[in-house]
Amino acid sequence: MKTPKQLSKFLFTVALAFGAMFLAQPASAQEAPDVLVKRLSHEILEIIKSDKELKAGNPRRVQEVVTSKLLPHLNFRKTTSMTVGRHWREATPEQQEQLTEEFRNLLIYTYSGALSQVGDQKLEIRPLRGPVSDDVEVRTYVIQSGREPVEVNYRLEKTPEGWKIYDVSVFGAWLTEAYKNTFSAEVSRGGIEGLLRTLQQKNRQLATNTKRPHRDGG
Repeated sequence: MKTPKQLSKFLFTVALAFGAMFLAQPASAQEAPDVLVKRLSHEILEIIKSDKELKAGNPRRVQEVVTSKLLPHLNFRKTTSMTVGRHWREATPEQQEQLTEEFRNLLIYTYSGALSQVGDQKLEIRPLRGPVSDDVEVRTYVIQSGREPVEVNYRLEKTPEGWKIYDVSVFGAWLTEAYKNTFSAEVSRGGIEGLLRTLQQKNRQLATNTKRPHRDGG
């Protein structure tokens, strides 16, 4: 069980990694996967530092940026299918699209508040292990003043459109694995529609809770 301090640190690091997945900018298809991750992570830090609403963790602003950049370097459909696991094949194409959208929104609401902790962090990229295949893991460390480095790793696959990120790990815990058991339990109780209802309800709750502090500000 993580202490509150460890949990806060975990949420911040996931938010940073999550931001790197979502706020990606187009680049050359020839860009190596480790070079891509380094560039994107640096851009994300600078974007968060310069955008007051992002740094404040405003989910609406996070959603706007996600939508405007629209995931050119992220295969979030694969991320969702891996998280849903074997039940993914039970879903209709429409349900798969809905699951992908609801899971993305859940992550935005869950981790956007931790963006306020972004400060003087730097990123260190570790060399790739062995020859580069069509599926690689890029290992990085988030360096924070006065704290131990935090390992954040990315899984990428090579596609005709270039390298795409589909999973991220913090403290050795992969994002897809972190939600898999919960998703599986929901499907066992209520099927794919049950999982969708749960995600939709959770997102409505998070949206309501997030809006409350901002009402006076418009």
